[in-house]
Amino acid sequence: MNSFGMSKSSAKKKLPADQRHNLVEILKTRFEKNMSRHKGIEWTKVQARLEANADKLWSLNQMEATGGEPDVVGHDKKSGEYIFYDCAPETPKGRRSICYDHEALESRKEHKPGNSAIGMAEDMGIEILTEEQYRELQKLGKFDAKTSSWVKTPAGIRKLGGAIFCDFRFGHVFTYHNGAESYYGVRGFRGSLRV
Repeated sequence: MNSFGMSKSSAKKKLPADQRHNLVEILKTRFEKNMSRHKGIEWTKVQARLEANADKLWSLNQMEATGGEPDVVGHDKKSGEYIFYDCAPETPKGRRSICYDHEALESRKEHKPGNSAIGMAEDMGIEILTEEQYRELQKLGKFDAKTSSWVKTPAGIRKLGGAIFCDFRFGHVFTYHNGAESYYGVRGFRGSLRV
C-alpha cells in the first residue's frame, strides 16, 4: 500500500467518467495557459489520445492530486505518445519528505519517511524524471527555485548508497548528491508519463 491507500495493482484503475471529464478540463486549461511548453502540439490530438488511453488518466490524476500540475512537454512522433511532466513551480507538495527508494526506506532504523520517490512513482504508474529530463523541463520555465527534486540515480551511485537530486538556483540547474535514505521537507520528485 502507498500513502494514498492504494496497492501497486490498483495503478491500472480507471477513473469514473465524471472524474475523467474534470481532469481533462483541468489539463486542457493548463495546456492553453502554457502554450510555450508545447509549441506545435494541438489540444484536440492530445485529448483524443487521452480518451483512447483512459488507464493513463488514472496516473495523471495521481500526478494532479499530489500537486504535480502535469502538462504536455513533448510528442514522440514515432509512437504517437504525448509526454507529460510535472510542471508545478515547486516540487509537488504531496510527494515531499520522502527518501529515494524502497531499499533506502528499509535501511532507516528510526524516523522513517512515509514513502520513497521510486515507490511512489511506481504506485502512481509514472516514471521519475532523469537528470536530462529535469534539465529539459528547466528550459520551459523556472522550477524548484525553493525546493529540490530527486532524479533517477545512476546504478553506480546508488550501489554506493547515494542518490542525486536537482534544483534551480542562481540562474542555473544544479545536481547534488545525498545518502539515498535522507529526506527533507522541501525535497520530493517530479514524474513523467507517456500517453
